[in-house]
Amino acid sequence: MASSPLFPDNHPSTADDDGGRDRHPRDRSIRSYLQSLLPHSIFPIDDLHRPHPHNSKISLFILVAIILAVVIAISSIVNRFNAPYLCKKDGITLICPYVKESPSLWENPYSATTSWKPCAARREGVISDLPSENETNGYIFIHAEGGLNQQRIAICNAVAVAKIMNATLILPVLKQDQIWKDQTKFEDIFDVDHFIDYLKDDVQIVRDIPEWFTDKSELFTSIRRTVKNIPKYAPAQFYIDNVLPRVKEKKIMSLKPFVDRLGYDNVPREINMLRCRVNYHALKFLPKIEQMADSLVSRMRNRTGSLNPFMALHLRFEKGMVGLSFCDFVGTRMEKTLMALYRQKEWPRRYKDGSHLWALALQKRKEGRCPLEPGEVAVMLRAMGYPKETPIYVASGQVYGGQNRMAPLRNMFPNLVTKEELATKLELDGFRRHVTSLAALDFLVCLKSDVFVMTHGGNFAKLIIGFRRYMGHQLKSIKPDKGLMSKSLGDPYMGWATFVEDVVFTHQTRTGLPEETFPNYDIWENPLTPCMCRA
Repeated sequence: MASSPLFPDNHPSTADDDGGRDRHPRDRSIRSYLQSLLPHSIFPIDDLHRPHPHNSKISLFILVAIILAVVIAISSIVNRFNAPYLCKKDGITLICPYVKESPSLWENPYSATTSWKPCAARREGVISDLPSENETNGYIFIHAEGGLNQQRIAICNAVAVAKIMNATLILPVLKQDQIWKDQTKFEDIFDVDHFIDYLKDDVQIVRDIPEWFTDKSELFTSIRRTVKNIPKYAPAQFYIDNVLPRVKEKKIMSLKPFVDRLGYDNVPREINMLRCRVNYHALKFLPKIEQMADSLVSRMRNRTGSLNPFMALHLRFEKGMVGLSFCDFVGTRMEKTLMALYRQKEWPRRYKDGSHLWALALQKRKEGRCPLEPGEVAVMLRAMGYPKETPIYVASGQVYGGQNRMAPLRNMFPNLVTKEELATKLELDGFRRHVTSLAALDFLVCLKSDVFVMTHGGNFAKLIIGFRRYMGHQLKSIKPDKGLMSKSLGDPYMGWATFVEDVVFTHQTRTGLPEETFPNYDIWENPLTPCMCRA
């Protein structure tokens, strides 16, 4: 054999039992060469053909690490597929999970509708440890002020406060509102029996002031029976430290004012859960209101002779809203003059001499804080892709500017109706005694529509969007980006195609999709965090 660096000429040969031939001459030659290079103490002969214990441990460690990495990777993939559909805030931008489904005009992605479920309903079969009416810390009484939806929120808060203080709640009184001029009582609009029965394991509720309290007028007028110093969005601890001692002392106290007098992030989660239980389960309208609303919904779906989806539009463009906004709108010189006089009369402190209002109006419009005009709503909906034949139910008061102001919307969407056009005069006469009954009809039709579109803020839109989210996120609830609309409609060089692209892209995530209830934000528009569970 020729000489080689790996096979020196003087390598030893060892014979085996089979006749002196080595079965593995190459391996022996390599071993012999390595032995000649390394001291015996470092590389003993036996180490060359038996695994070193240290090397075995390293190999075992590497193997375990690889197995763990594979398990973690598989778990991550499984969790990703099983993770609930949840949008995340990035500054003011809402980033939502990607879906393969084609965008739909009438419903949110399927994955969004199957990820979360309501979980604020009362638990059946649970034995309540609620003390009896006579064993609570006393009675509390509130006036639910404002319109129907502000009253609804006040009622939910009243139940929560009664729970916090372990007090008995006297059925709230719906206070006459200066704008609504309505004398509706609780029992004229809500199902009292259902309300009390559904919450019987949470809070003691009685229909009237107890008989032993003889001077009932004192509860309405006496300052000795009234807690007046409750701050807005007060924490639960405030009621325990400041209100409860007075309730224990006097046994019956009135809390007023009571608008927004309970916070959200500063109360226990079970209290927010209870508010959801009241709002979504305990507060039911009277059967006759529910039945009339169902009839209106059915008529909307059958307007073309076959079942079709329909849209509900909450158009906030009444004279009072336009005036209060202090925004500038298209109109004649006479209209603008009359609106200025109206604002000066109703809001003199804000109006002052009127010299600052033009700059204020421009700033508010730029920031997207002005109500959308009917014509702006029409252009936005058409850009989103809704066809001319779309049935639209309009929930609104008397639109400022009348038919002239509504003309652009009606021209682009002629299948536009109100409850007055869907129902006969005789059908609605039974509801005209209480203005809030008519508002309840609008509330229920908007709630049950396939698509709900708001045009400005307020308790009505907030409650509708929150309720539709709680029902499972399937129903689209469009919250327009009014800043984008102002910028786009004010740009004389923007083409229709660019406008459509901007509108569609921006509003993909503004449809009532699942998102966490972010801090310092009330639960009425987004009840997910305290009141919903993974499906």
